Amino acid sequence: MNRKYVILIPLILATFIHLINPVGFPDIFFDEGIYMRRAMNMIETGNPQESYLYDHPYFGQIVLAGILQIANYPPDNTSTDPASLQNLYLVPRIFMGTIAVVSTLLVYQIAKEKFGRNAALLSSLLFAVMPYTWVFDRILLDSILLPFLLTSILLAIRFKPGGNVWLVSISGIMLGLAIFTKVPAFVFIPLVIWLVYQKRKKFSDILIWIIPVLLIPLLWPANSIFLDQFDLWVRDVSWQSQRSNSIFEIIGSFLLIDPVLFVIGMAGIIYAAVTKNKFVLFWFVPFVLFLSLIGFKQYFHWIPIIPVMCIAASIWLLEIPKKIKYLQSKIYYTVIVAILIFGFSSTILIITNDLSYNQFEALSYVIENHDEQSTILASPVYTWILYDVFDMDNVPKDYAMILFEPVKTNGITVVADSHFMLDQNRGIELVKAYNNTHSVQYFQGKANDFDTRIYPYTNMRVNHEGFSIDVRAGDLNMAGNQKNQP
Repeated sequence: MNRKYVILIPLILATFIHLINPVGFPDIFFDEGIYMRRAMNMIETGNPQESYLYDHPYFGQIVLAGILQIANYPPDNTSTDPASLQNLYLVPRIFMGTIAVVSTLLVYQIAKEKFGRNAALLSSLLFAVMPYTWVFDRILLDSILLPFLLTSILLAIRFKPGGNVWLVSISGIMLGLAIFTKVPAFVFIPLVIWLVYQKRKKFSDILIWIIPVLLIPLLWPANSIFLDQFDLWVRDVSWQSQRSNSIFEIIGSFLLIDPVLFVIGMAGIIYAAVTKNKFVLFWFVPFVLFLSLIGFKQYFHWIPIIPVMCIAASIWLLEIPKKIKYLQSKIYYTVIVAILIFGFSSTILIITNDLSYNQFEALSYVIENHDEQSTILASPVYTWILYDVFDMDNVPKDYAMILFEPVKTNGITVVADSHFMLDQNRGIELVKAYNNTHSVQYFQGKANDFDTRIYPYTNMRVNHEGFSIDVRAGDLNMAGNQKNQP
């Protein structure tokens, strides 16, 4: 194959991996339902701000709403059949898979510009086939912002002394949009400033770049001022920054998902520190420090630095034979190929499973057996479908709403999935909702099909919302405890 076409290899692999089973795997996560709900609200009202909660800026739901609007959501032909309900997530999941493929191309181009074609090919292959790649298929802000971040970096690299200054401006716009999608993207400002400034050593270039980086995200607080809700914006942003957990928790999740990428990626970062590779360090270190010091963290928050971990790993893997003379390059390159084959095989073993179908079997049962005098308490995964697609009443945005306001009916139906069970410690009303109801239908799913102690099926531990789901019914205010198990 002509060397200029080698990019087709990772692109074909990425397309296969991200689009072979877009809805079945991974399961539909709680936050994905939130962003679908906000996108639908944007379509219906034209307002990107949903109610009074200011937790993230708007660009993610604006982009998603645009995709759903083009696809004419909600579709008119949706039935209560589980497969039909599952297909409501098909278009947005295909969109997320497409973003992942585009990001693969951008990783290749960035690595090629900075470190050459061999590093570019290996970096993009790692990004395309290693098991962590399935995380990009979730409908999450971190995945949506990634191509904007990568484009900003690439344009800053391609800006040459005496070249087109407009590349600097567009680079700033791209990073501004990334921050307007999710605020933590601001930690990449030092990286791109360094890339821009080192070309001509002119502060005017930084000024051209920084203006859109600052102005675009300011649309978020500006809109809150327009709505006379700036005090709510300050309150919620402060609350969001004060939530915290240990970074070791998400390191543990990373090791469950992709221990090989974590090990070779961290080896690459250490090698970058030893060789003083500023590009890698400016990308990786500020973000990890941010994760360590502030904010609530989950495994998918690693997404913005997965590209640099793949790049760092590829540099390290390609440089080892040059540093250690007794390593025979042919044998060593066989090891690299073995890593890629292992990653691809592990990924295929997990992504070909349909974990989310169980969620839609449960939703189908709830819709078909709904009593109009009953309130449905469920995760956002389901609620936007209930009121936006089936126009059902007495459906709070998510089950946690009962912590802030009473339900309007005595009867309740609870979709007690694993996320609901984890949230029991948030308040007594959630405990009452479970204890004062009894199981009417139990959906086992594929929970017993995998030994999650064995890799790669350890990945299933972060796909638990598609496992057992207990649909319960009863009276929220009923005295006594009816904690019946199926």
